[in-house]
Amino acid sequence: MSEESERLAKALIEYREAEGISVSELAYRTELSIATIRVHEQEGGQTPTSFSARRFEEVLGWEPGSIPSRDREPEEGEPSSE
Repeated sequence: MSEESERLAKALIEYREAEGISVSELAYRTELSIATIRVHEQEGGQTPTSFSARRFEEVLGWEPGSIPSRDREPEEGEPSSE
């Protein structure tokens, strides 16, 4: 797991614990799938797509661009791959 992925995983888990919410509720708040949340909370998590990174930054209250991401943003009207 990269240092960035580890930092994100820890932050997501700590956020859920502090808020007293489930993976399902975090998925709802970020508008991402439960599977996406689980992938990024587990050891060996992947670098998120730019869409997911932006959603995580918003819910965690982090500065835009603070989470390294991969690939492109979905185009308007195009569903996310996550």
